[in-house]
Amino acid sequence: MPPAADREGYWGTPTSTLEWCEENYAVSYYIAEFWNTVSNLIFILPPIYGAIQTYKDGLEKRYLAAYLCLTAVGLGSWCFHMTLKYEMQLLDELPMIYSCCVFVYCLYECFKYKNTVNYALLFLLITYSVVVSIVYLDLKEPVFHQIMYGTLVSIIVLRSVYIVLWVYPWLRGLGYTSLTVFLMGFFLWNVDNIFCDKLRALREKLPPVVGAVTQFHAWWHILTGLGSYLHILL
Repeated sequence: MPPAADREGYWGTPTSTLEWCEENYAVSYYIAEFWNTVSNLIFILPPIYGAIQTYKDGLEKRYLAAYLCLTAVGLGSWCFHMTLKYEMQLLDELPMIYSCCVFVYCLYECFKYKNTVNYALLFLLITYSVVVSIVYLDLKEPVFHQIMYGTLVSIIVLRSVYIVLWVYPWLRGLGYTSLTVFLMGFFLWNVDNIFCDKLRALREKLPPVVGAVTQFHAWWHILTGLGSYLHILL
């Protein structure tokens, strides 16, 4: 049963296995979670610009893939939070796995001297993506997805720290900035989950524009989107 603050909207009863702290259809009849939806623009617009610049500069296709995957995450998340439908949830969550696999590939290919393809690593990451997708579709358990996603993020963080500490120390500023911004988003994601009831009660007492600042899942989008974009630059 939806929380009392939630309303009926254009997309009907949610079918997703997850619902977030933002009140449903509180801002728009056509968008289930308005702030969680529009905050995904940070996942969409900067990566599109990055992809265009990558193509113009003639960089390797793995960088183009990284930007486009980040854009796909933003589009999927937009559709998920707009509708709260299970199919759209998959369009959000599975690209998170795929994009992280692309990031891992880029990080482990950053020391090569010519344009080659690491087929062994490519096979490993594709296998990981396929297995996670199949198991998740069968289990429909969000915690499984979060663990698999967290595993990839941990690999990315450890590899990035190694690179900026021992190989390219002049990139420490960018590396630590991207990591700090991402971790700030993760912190707010947890605050949103743990203190949801208190946040909803607070928003009832605040003007709508002020209350929007307490939509911490939207801040998770903004900060992790920015952190991921900076990471691709790294």
